[in-house]
Amino acid sequence: MLEHGGNLSLAAAQYGIPLESWLDLSTGINPNNYPIAEIPASVWQKLPDDNDGLAEAACAYYRSQFALPTAGSQAALQVLPKLRPPCKVAMLDPMYKEHARAWQRHGHQVNTFAGLDDEEAINAADVVLLCNPNNPTATRFSVEALLNLHAKLTSRGGWLVVDEAFMDATPQHSIAQHAHLDGLFVLRSLGKFFGLAGARVGFLIAEKTQLNKIQEELGPWTISGTSRFVAKQALNDKVWQQNTRQQLTENSQRLAVLLNRYNLTPQAGTALFQHVPTNAANAWQQHLAKQGIWVRLFTETPALRFGLPTENGWDRLENALKTF
Repeated sequence: MLEHGGNLSLAAAQYGIPLESWLDLSTGINPNNYPIAEIPASVWQKLPDDNDGLAEAACAYYRSQFALPTAGSQAALQVLPKLRPPCKVAMLDPMYKEHARAWQRHGHQVNTFAGLDDEEAINAADVVLLCNPNNPTATRFSVEALLNLHAKLTSRGGWLVVDEAFMDATPQHSIAQHAHLDGLFVLRSLGKFFGLAGARVGFLIAEKTQLNKIQEELGPWTISGTSRFVAKQALNDKVWQQNTRQQLTENSQRLAVLLNRYNLTPQAGTALFQHVPTNAANAWQQHLAKQGIWVRLFTETPALRFGLPTENGWDRLENALKTF
């Protein structure tokens, strides 16, 4: 299993600090989740219904023609490699590593590239994988650049797979509305922006024929009825979404200012995290962990990723930064 953020139980055991005492900044999940209304008993008592309006709510929210609900975007990214015979895959690096793992498990050759100007790596690939904005570096790619890349790939039967897990705060930059095009796959999730990671709801947005193949592969009832109920409410709540986009953007800017004050200058960020390259990443991570603050450490290219604190966590974070 690959290591992810949010592995607090391991941190609690390692540093001898009770689980409930941690400030978890490692996941990039909105600390103020979508408010969950009371769930009717009938939702618990019946099997999940694929015709409950969730897919339609997703299409309206993502401005797409088609959307397949999945058990988080993780479920979708694990199935996609099954739909092609072994081929050459180019993946942005650094990037969320579950993508590479899924393709490698099914016999595909995965190479990495640093940016869209790496024509040698991209021209040699049948499939290109990237996150937009990237996780963890927050690098952003324009819709125009991605459509040009997609056109190149499809001219030779290739695919473009775009993970937009952190796109919700900036929907104007999403490529989801173009995902009805053959060979374009977009992954979305309710875990980050909506703060509903525990619901395990995501969507694969693509051409209808491909979605049907993936639905067959996944089988029935991949998402619980209760998760579908909450997800549909969240996707339809435009007022909450608008207010949350503004709040997250302001808090992310506040986080960037705070980190910069203590010589942790973010290279880039999204509305949900700040990415800080530093040669002292390991020392910083250990220092914060000893005070019950858990951040995401990256060792190959030394860096830290800071998510947003809860409202009562800002002072605690600053006090910890002061004592490094």
